[in-house]
Amino acid sequence: MRLWDDETGGRWMKGVMDIGGEVLCVSQFTLLASTKKGTKPNFQGAANPEQAKLLYESFVNKVKEGYDPSKVKDGRFQAMMEVALINDGPVTIEVQTGSRVPEE
Repeated sequence: MRLWDDETGGRWMKGVMDIGGEVLCVSQFTLLASTKKGTKPNFQGAANPEQAKLLYESFVNKVKEGYDPSKVKDGRFQAMMEVALINDGPVTIEVQTGSRVPEE
C-alpha cells in the first residue's frame, strides 16, 4: 500500500519498502466490538483467543515473508502493552478482506 509522499511531494506514491521503513504489528483482536446495545462493548463477534492468536501469527509471518524480517516487529499476543507512536498525518485506513461479521 502506498501511503507516503515522494520526493516531489506527490501524495500516496511510496510504500514501506520504497522508504525502507519498519512495520510494527500490534494485535488488537478485541477491537471487534459492537456498541449498538447498552453501555458496554460486546465482543461476541471476535474470534476465540486460540483462533485469533493463530490468525495474528499467520499475518505477522506473511508480512515477514514479503519484506525484510529484521524490519518487522510485533508484540506479545494478549499481553498488556504500551505502544507509543507519532501519527504522521490525519489519516486512518481500515483494511477489510472477506466478509464482515454482521453487527447486532
